[in-house]
Amino acid sequence: MIRILLVDDHAVVRMGLKMLLNDNKNMEVIGEASEGNEAIQKVQELQPNVVLMDLSMPHGKDGLSATSEIKKLLPDIYILILTMHDDEEYLFRAIQAGASGCILKSAPHDELIKAIQSVAGGSAYLYPSATKRLMEEYVGHLKQGGNMDTYSLLSDREKEVLTLIAKGYSNKEVAEKLVISVKTVETHKSNLMEKLKMKTRPELVEYAVKKGLLGYGV
Repeated sequence: MIRILLVDDHAVVRMGLKMLLNDNKNMEVIGEASEGNEAIQKVQELQPNVVLMDLSMPHGKDGLSATSEIKKLLPDIYILILTMHDDEEYLFRAIQAGASGCILKSAPHDELIKAIQSVAGGSAYLYPSATKRLMEEYVGHLKQGGNMDTYSLLSDREKEVLTLIAKGYSNKEVAEKLVISVKTVETHKSNLMEKLKMKTRPELVEYAVKKGLLGYGV
């Protein structure tokens, strides 16, 4: 029996998924959560085999942050990201956060069942277009010499924030230059540091110098 925790900010979506999954004799929904912090708590209480995690939850902790924390606390729990975003950036961020797979919300019901069974068995699962994209990315890196460059994982906005921080601008000054809030700058900074596996500003500056980012105006 695959024990599943549903995490989605829409109660109607959770209800529909619960009915679908409980109709499968090998699956049981043992709990629900409406945002990431609640998901982290429920995972520790209920010990599910699989967490079906919504990516975008505007209230509370988002799906990627929750996934990362859950995998640190309980690395043996498998997480399947449920998303409406068929986007390369979200795909790589989900994998880096520790998810075992991604499936689109628009996927047929039988594909969702297959995806849950795959990750519960210890395998990875990616929706078809994501698999193709990942293969293309891998082949591209091989052609460049086989080195996986983490810079490619950054979004365009994260690259802008990285460059400005490396040039010595404060978070407030970065926010003013990019016309975004200081909180948004801090979020981008946190995300890019996690992707680059760095903890300090000097590390970011050194990285930016090596990438040649400080030679360009923003």
